[in-house]
Amino acid sequence: MFGDLKTAAGVKALDQYLAENSYIEGYVPSQADTAVFQALKGAPGSDTPHALRWYNHIKSFGEGMKQFAKASKSADAYTAGKAAAAAADDDDEDVDLFGSDEDEEDDEEKKRVTEERLAAYAAKKSKKPAVIAKTSVLLDVKPWDDETNMDEMLASVKSVEMDGLVWGASKLVPIGYGIKKLQVMCVVEDLKVSVDELQEKIEAFEDYVQSVDIAAMNKI
Repeated sequence: MFGDLKTAAGVKALDQYLAENSYIEGYVPSQADTAVFQALKGAPGSDTPHALRWYNHIKSFGEGMKQFAKASKSADAYTAGKAAAAAADDDDEDVDLFGSDEDEEDDEEKKRVTEERLAAYAAKKSKKPAVIAKTSVLLDVKPWDDETNMDEMLASVKSVEMDGLVWGASKLVPIGYGIKKLQVMCVVEDLKVSVDELQEKIEAFEDYVQSVDIAAMNKI
C-alpha cells in the first residue's frame, strides 16, 4: 500500500494517505498502525506533517500498542510493493476518462468511448455516500487516589453507550504519588454525541472518577 517505508517515497505516500485519514484502518488505532509504525526507520520529517502527527500520536501509547484491535490485513499489505501516490488510492482514479488505444483511428468511436467513460465517472461520483463528520477524542480520567481500582474504572467508563460513540484503546499514565490516570480514546459522530454530555456520564461514576478532561481532539 505504501511501499518501503524506510524510503522518502514510502513516507510521502503514507503522509498523503494520513492527510485524509486519522489511522491506517478505521477510526481508532489498530495493529495496522503498529505494523506501519514499526516499518518506519524513525520519525517522519517536518516535510510530511500528517505522517509526523500520526507517528507521535501512536508513539504516545508505548506498551499500550499491544492492546490495539487486530488489523484486517497483514503487515505486508501496507509495507510491500511500490509506494503509491495518494491519488492512486482515490476512487475517482478508477475511471480513466481519456484512455488511449493506439489501434483506435475512428474519431467518432473515440468520442463515443470518451462519453461513456465520462458517464461512468459521473455515475460513480453520484453514488458516493455522504461524509459523516466524526471526531477522535482522547480523555484523561482521574481517580480519587492510589487505592482506586483502575480496572473497574475502565470497565465503568466503557459501559457508557451512546448512539455514534465507539470506544478505542486505553492506557494508564503515572501522575505522581503512586496515582495513575486513565487515558482512553473514543470516536464520536459530531451530530449525535455531545462530548460534554459524555464527560458528565463518566463523572457520574463517583466511586472511581474524580474528574474527566479532554487531552486531545482531532477531526476525522
